[in-house]
Amino acid sequence: MRTGSMGTSLAATLAAGVTVLLVLAGVTHAEIRTTLIVSDARPLILFEQFGFARGGKAALSIRRSAWRLRPGSRLTGVDPTLMGFVLISGAQFPKINNASEYAAADPGGNSGGGGGFCVLTSGYAVPMIRLSDVPAGGATSILPIDDPDEYAVVFNNCQEGVEVTLDVRTEMYNVQGGVPDGLRDYLPVGLQPLPTIYTVVSAVYFVFLVVWAWACLRRRATAERIHAVMGALLLFKALKMACAAEDTWYVERTGTPHGWDVAFYVFGFFKGVLLFTVIVLIGTGWSFLKPYLQEREKNVLMIVIPLQVIENLVLVVIGETGPTGRDWVVWNQLFLLVDVVCCCAVFFPIIWSIRALRDASKTDGKAARNLHKLTLFKRFYVVVVGYLYFTRIIVSAFLALLSYRYQWGVNVAVEAASFAFYLFVFYNFHPVEKNPYLYVGDDEEESAGGQLEMDDRAF
Repeated sequence: MRTGSMGTSLAATLAAGVTVLLVLAGVTHAEIRTTLIVSDARPLILFEQFGFARGGKAALSIRRSAWRLRPGSRLTGVDPTLMGFVLISGAQFPKINNASEYAAADPGGNSGGGGGFCVLTSGYAVPMIRLSDVPAGGATSILPIDDPDEYAVVFNNCQEGVEVTLDVRTEMYNVQGGVPDGLRDYLPVGLQPLPTIYTVVSAVYFVFLVVWAWACLRRRATAERIHAVMGALLLFKALKMACAAEDTWYVERTGTPHGWDVAFYVFGFFKGVLLFTVIVLIGTGWSFLKPYLQEREKNVLMIVIPLQVIENLVLVVIGETGPTGRDWVVWNQLFLLVDVVCCCAVFFPIIWSIRALRDASKTDGKAARNLHKLTLFKRFYVVVVGYLYFTRIIVSAFLALLSYRYQWGVNVAVEAASFAFYLFVFYNFHPVEKNPYLYVGDDEEESAGGQLEMDDRAF
């Protein structure tokens, strides 16, 4: 085992675990999980992260364990006492990371593979079970949590060049009331308010949908095709949040989502595709400015929609494989890359429309109408940029600053920003008889011309 690689691996493994909390902010996965590890030589494997209250329990069952020397290994044998599971608290992680970076090489020490720092034998981690203590029929370790904190269940292999095969079942839960025989609560402390939060958000969007449908029916003469697409977006957003509420409710009581995670993924897929489609269509002025899309605008849609399909498939892989997967960090990076590309792509149609309106204002003599359109498009651009920036970047920093007890605050921030964004878009682009795209009063034309000249260099 190399000292430097241990420190780097530990930091990367747990940092990725924090990242996925944000990536999967909309859904809670099972806290009872069965994992199969096959011929894996990684020094550290993150299994779970869970926020415990006092009296919570971490249960781990090893049903099967085997190991072998990797071809080309310099070791002459395998020491199973140097392989096992530990609990690492959030308070102890900085100490472990510091020790792993600065520990002196110790060829005769406990690492068994060239010296260095070993989490399993350090005083900063809580030992759960070592492979040397696992009989042929398997073994179970249940640890009560006396010090509330967020803990990571980590498998540590302190011998470089040794591959392990494991069949492991993990079960993390808190106990209501902190009494030994209390009801189990499988949600981490920081996510326990989620069922209520998601239920309220879902109800709000269903009400929003009813109001939107009523507004469209009331002004059906001026309703455009884009309004139907926007209504579908509200429907799938409401259904997604309803499934998130059911998912977290079942996980809280049983430890598994009972299939509600599948419904969450399905509705989340349609919501994601429709959200970016609506942004692109509004940005191009489709159904407002013109009943058709230009070739370059169609190309943007042909890029964004497949990318959304890929993004949602990657999200499923991340959620269902968990951090134990060898390529889990790579999948997270791919997800973030695709999401960034989608966000950048939707800006182009809005910028094209703003430039086209500025050019038209100089030639068609309709200054007031173009001023209305230009102002609305510029405002729309700023709001889209702010929304995507907040939900992708600002919330990450927010999560890093929050205590593990208040992780639900990230979900509230994201949903509040989303609702504000939806309100802005739906209010500004709702069907009205005197649409600012189309209606211009006679007394507005002269003053608008001067204002457009002053605004000429804004974009």
